[in-house]
Amino acid sequence: MENRQDQQITYSCYYAKSREGEQFAPEHVFNYQISGTLTVNDGERDYVTNAGDFRFIKRNSLLKFNKVPPENGEFKSISIFLTQEMLRDFSMEHHIVSDGDADHTAVHQLPAHPLYQSFIQSLAPYEFLTRQGNEELFRLKLKEVVMLLLKVNPELKNVLFDFAEPGKIDLEEFMNKNYHFNVEMKRFAHLTGRSLATFKRDFEKIFHLSPSRWLQQKRLQEAYFLIKEKGRAPSDVYLDLGFEDLSHFSFAFKKKYGVAPSFVKA
Repeated sequence: MENRQDQQITYSCYYAKSREGEQFAPEHVFNYQISGTLTVNDGERDYVTNAGDFRFIKRNSLLKFNKVPPENGEFKSISIFLTQEMLRDFSMEHHIVSDGDADHTAVHQLPAHPLYQSFIQSLAPYEFLTRQGNEELFRLKLKEVVMLLLKVNPELKNVLFDFAEPGKIDLEEFMNKNYHFNVEMKRFAHLTGRSLATFKRDFEKIFHLSPSRWLQQKRLQEAYFLIKEKGRAPSDVYLDLGFEDLSHFSFAFKKKYGVAPSFVKA
């Protein structure tokens, strides 16, 4: 796998199927699929993009990524990250503000509009843009993405310029819905509108376990159900349930159930 990132533009290239990567989008992302297929799951549905497709990913979204290269080829994509700092500057410079409720959809499939296609083609001299002394040119390319999104998909204005952080929400409901995402505890805390200390305190009041202990137990219970009742293979479920690697999953599973997951019979 090769991955090169400079500032806010990332090129990705994968030679094999991959489900790696943090399952959280901290910033808005404008993305173009060069080759291969990317499937993004937000816990409720799959969003599939193929070569030539554009998409917009909303910040503060919990997501799982499945990257599949074409036969005898490479998975390639380009992502432009739109940070809150850059968008705040853009908002002040152009006097554009959110004036309504923001769409909470995690992934927006965008049209293959000529303006988007021309923008991607303009990134060909990428190495030149990232050289020292070209910082202003680079910033202009980032601003161009925002302008294009406002022109082609104006409904995204209230998403782009919604600078509010997540408010305090029902912790029990949120965790029961999102326990299978493999993210740091501070991400869960942030998305429920809490500091990490408050999150841990509220969590133990509700579940009577520490967050890490509860997450492991919840994921193992679901794994047992999927293997025993649904006939799923351990190698297929451990990543889906938030475990980082198969050996850690197998060790924890055997410790809880007294048998390796591969010996559980459907």
